[in-house]
Amino acid sequence: MKNLTLNLSLIAITLWVGALWAIGGIAAPTLFSTLTDKQLAGMLAGKMFTIMAYVGIVCGIYLLIYRLANEGARAFKQWFFWIVLAMLALTLIGHFGIQPIIQKLKMEGGAAAVMQSVAADRFARWHGIASILYVMQSLLGLLLISKQRP
Repeated sequence: MKNLTLNLSLIAITLWVGALWAIGGIAAPTLFSTLTDKQLAGMLAGKMFTIMAYVGIVCGIYLLIYRLANEGARAFKQWFFWIVLAMLALTLIGHFGIQPIIQKLKMEGGAAAVMQSVAADRFARWHGIASILYVMQSLLGLLLISKQRP
């Protein structure tokens, strides 16, 4: 059973961090550079980032529970626990805090014309904040992987 939970934790790290980089670094930029309809590109990227948020939430919760179950209170003194907690917090802030604001601004400005509306500056600001949090999460994921030992 211990090997199963260990293997699941390794899969969770791989899935979470790999998907962060694949979607944020490959899929979303490809959509915007390939599709002429930027509204469609944004909608598709948004759907992928939503799926990514739920993947992160599930993986993050599993990894925290796994570490607490194996290490007990010692988990609170380990870098692994705090990196995963920070990544999970960034996911929750981005998905449940910032994304609703961005969606509201899209509705106010009209999804197709939000960048030409009075909400354009606020949209760009919140989108920038969301992007910074995503990059931070992705970099923390690389740190998480780099600290793993077979």
